[in-house]
Amino acid sequence: MRAALVCVGKLKERYWREACAEYQKRLARYASLEILEVQDAPEPAHEGAGAQAQVLRAEGERILSRIRPDDVVVALAIEGKTYDSVGFAKHLEQIAQRGRVVFVIGGSLGLSPEVYARANERLSFSTLTFPHQMMRVVFLEQLYRACRIQSGERYHK
Repeated sequence: MRAALVCVGKLKERYWREACAEYQKRLARYASLEILEVQDAPEPAHEGAGAQAQVLRAEGERILSRIRPDDVVVALAIEGKTYDSVGFAKHLEQIAQRGRVVFVIGGSLGLSPEVYARANERLSFSTLTFPHQMMRVVFLEQLYRACRIQSGERYHK
């Protein structure tokens, strides 16, 4: 499987970087995974909708610049479709046949309407909100789990 993960912002804390590195190492035997970080926009000085829309637009442009026209794009979003681990593995196997699968994790304000419009689908891991750094680790663990399921290996540990 060819996949990419586009993320807003860098992992600043060592523990997030180490966790991601561990899952990237584990994933290497199953998939070609590229992690593409785009710069996050500074938080708006005031909480107005216009300022937030400007941040989302700037981050969205950076995200979209990393996506190819033929990519299958999956936006991680609270309102997306949910799967159990086996269901996610099966779904991933199906969409991976269409080409490179690009998963997108937004910044602290989420994703822009333009990114949602480009996405082929939305995926949710929970109706809870998680910090985007934590979501990156959770996503990589679930991708690893899905790859193990697809390979017929144990996946619950």
